[in-house]
Amino acid sequence: MRYGWMLATCLGWTMAGSALAASEPVKVTIDGAQRAAPITRYEYGMFVEPIGGLVARTLWAEMLDDRKFYYPVVPPALDTPPPLNAEGRPGVSYRKWRPVGGDDAVAMDAKNPYVGARSPRVALDRTVRRGLAQSGLGLARGKRYDGYVLLSGDAGAQVAVTLIWGPAPGDRQTVALPSPDGDWKRAPFSFVPTADAADARLEITGLGSGAFRVGAVSLMPSDNIRGWRADTTTIARSLNSGMWRLPGGNFLSNWDWHGALGPRDKREPMFDHAWSAMQPNDIGMDEWMDLTRILGVEPYVTVDAGLGDANSAAEEVEYLNGPATSVWGARRAANGHPEPYGVKFWNIGNEPYGWWQIGKTSLDYFMIKHNAFAKAMRTVDPTITLIGSGAMPDQLHPRDVQENASLDSIAPKFGTEQDWTGGLLAKAWGNFDGISEHWYDRPEKRPDAPADAELMEYARAPSNQVRMKAEEWKIYERRFPAMKDKKTFLSIDEYAYFGEVNLKSALAYALVLQEMLRHTDFLTMSAFTTGASTMDITPTDATLNSTGAVFKFYGEHFGAGVTPVAVLGDSAQPEPRYPVGFAHPKVRAGSPTYPLDVIAGLGPDGKTLRIGVVNATFDPQPLDLDLKSLAVRGAGRRWVLTGASLEAANKVGAPAGVTVTAGPVSRPGSRLVVPPISATVFEFPISAGSR
Repeated sequence: MRYGWMLATCLGWTMAGSALAASEPVKVTIDGAQRAAPITRYEYGMFVEPIGGLVARTLWAEMLDDRKFYYPVVPPALDTPPPLNAEGRPGVSYRKWRPVGGDDAVAMDAKNPYVGARSPRVALDRTVRRGLAQSGLGLARGKRYDGYVLLSGDAGAQVAVTLIWGPAPGDRQTVALPSPDGDWKRAPFSFVPTADAADARLEITGLGSGAFRVGAVSLMPSDNIRGWRADTTTIARSLNSGMWRLPGGNFLSNWDWHGALGPRDKREPMFDHAWSAMQPNDIGMDEWMDLTRILGVEPYVTVDAGLGDANSAAEEVEYLNGPATSVWGARRAANGHPEPYGVKFWNIGNEPYGWWQIGKTSLDYFMIKHNAFAKAMRTVDPTITLIGSGAMPDQLHPRDVQENASLDSIAPKFGTEQDWTGGLLAKAWGNFDGISEHWYDRPEKRPDAPADAELMEYARAPSNQVRMKAEEWKIYERRFPAMKDKKTFLSIDEYAYFGEVNLKSALAYALVLQEMLRHTDFLTMSAFTTGASTMDITPTDATLNSTGAVFKFYGEHFGAGVTPVAVLGDSAQPEPRYPVGFAHPKVRAGSPTYPLDVIAGLGPDGKTLRIGVVNATFDPQPLDLDLKSLAVRGAGRRWVLTGASLEAANKVGAPAGVTVTAGPVSRPGSRLVVPPISATVFEFPISAGSR
């Protein structure tokens, strides 16, 4: 059984000579004299944006939706569905506050609201509790939850907050709040449930005379870190990402950062038309900066060039980077952050070329806009690194046209409206340091392919997106020779292979990362969509998923300071035999070592050789290794990322299905063997002065 052999190799069988190695050896030459630029700490970055509840349900600790009452408190029959977003998809739905004690128990009062346009007002009854409630909360037994209500009302109101986690009378806790008065007062409460719950309910109700009003409500686990979840941020920190790109994304193009400053409870909610979703504006630039510090990464900030303007972008630079004596630096200091954040990386706009983008415009007009933004932002801080929003011709085509682009098919597009990267180089030169690119791919089944070919072509597909960008970059360098002199760099700061999250997709992401590391001379930054997508997350728990395992694996073994060296072979990657769908570039990513994909690098201290191998086949693959200008001086180590099947996954509450095992490996002779369906890293000590 092939998986039995895989298990044996994970326990330490690595050298050739075993009759189990059924395939012809793959010839791999590693030339230590041919070296690329060292890997930067930004190669494994993450991208995140508040798409509806994406951040709120994963990284942010707030448990309540619509905590400032953007929507009216009404029975379900009176709900109004959110409109379709710009791409025609249904808007985001949230857990809603519902009236307690009758459908008419709550009125939305526009007189002196605490925040926003209106606050709920509850007229009381002496015999029936009236108020509002929100269901669908996840709780963990024995965990403490802290919250508060912004409350005002009449002295005759007897208001209480109740957390209910089950049907029995004892499955609840109630905290009586102080008697309200005419002013808004903050009333805190805490709960410790005695059982787990997936559909708990928080009620704010009262008895007595008069009425009470609720301005805002909050409920968080007590172990939150300044509003961020302790569990998910701890896992995200383990990825050693180097940088996170934030706060958007399509969201950004209709979000005014000024509206998310100061006390969170007083920030008015906004409606995000890009995703047709309400946002409470709890996460502003101070909170985003705090997240990057919690994670130990550098922030990479994208400014709004959709509905935004150059002056607002310059003010944002001053708020984050200016001294406390500047106008906006003083505002930052007044908000509790006297020291500048010192944000280095700045991106002007998000996908301004896209028909789906709020503020979409023509290439010529946006070049005027980009140049104005760059001038205004650099006037405030000349030290910032500016990244322009590019899009190469393989990505751009009319809305209703699909294509599998090749270098030949896109050749006529260079220098046209369908070449925004070329537009930046031709019309904004000097006003950026790097250029961003985005790509997304969708896994597709190949029903006519045998299992081995289906796996290989599934796994290889997204790495072709990277290779296409690299091939186009070479074209730009020929057309604009000054790029090399100025060291203009490429940042692939949004990308993902949507679909399943398991060992099969992990192999695809391993191939993506290996392809990126072949181009470190110019591809110096990348940001995966999204940082939260590296985890399996429930309301009460989280674990690193198979995608996150790949990022952690490569970040640990091919992290900052590793110098890639040339990998040669005599077995080129073939063209797909079972092409499907659209938006799959017609290039052939990978090393010339088919069916394996191999990268190699020298450790930061120059004393180790690291070899990364992805085996997207069901068989063990022997590898004949030839080292040039390198001298291995002893036994090494090996790490194998794999699972029992392609469907293996890492889920909360279950044993990890995709794991990494480590063990010793003998000094390489002429042959190594790589386990099936795996990503493997070998590391060997090398003699000082190996060249």
